[in-house]
Amino acid sequence: MEKITVGKTEYSDIESIALTEKECFSSPWSETSLREALDNPHHRFFTARLDGEIIGYIGAYNVLGEVSVTNIAVKKEYRKRGAGSMLLEKLITSSADEGADFITLEVRPSNESAVNLYTKYGFLKAGLRRDFYSAPKEDALLMTKRLK
Repeated sequence: MEKITVGKTEYSDIESIALTEKECFSSPWSETSLREALDNPHHRFFTARLDGEIIGYIGAYNVLGEVSVTNIAVKKEYRKRGAGSMLLEKLITSSADEGADFITLEVRPSNESAVNLYTKYGFLKAGLRRDFYSAPKEDALLMTKRLK
């Protein structure tokens, strides 16, 4: 039986995360950008693994109690198995443990499965960022979850 685990991201994970970025996003982060984020004391990264293989990750900044999700992705062949939920739960728990006030993120309105996931975890629609995404061009739905 397969078991997904979520833990802290290590430098050795960056190459695999960068490949997942390329698979999932039209404007992926580079390995250099990912390494710089991992070095930043305000940035949090968690990685989901299945039998040792990295299948997804989440990244977020926590500055003065305001957590902003920078990226969350699960490899296409591993979606719908709970990894996205586990990553989001880990971020919510760790952010609350750090005393954060809220978590925000942007999501394509057309990404219904992601919007449904965030709604399930208590994120509320807070606004719209016009023309936020390119390739394809689309607005971003701003969603926020209060922790306090």
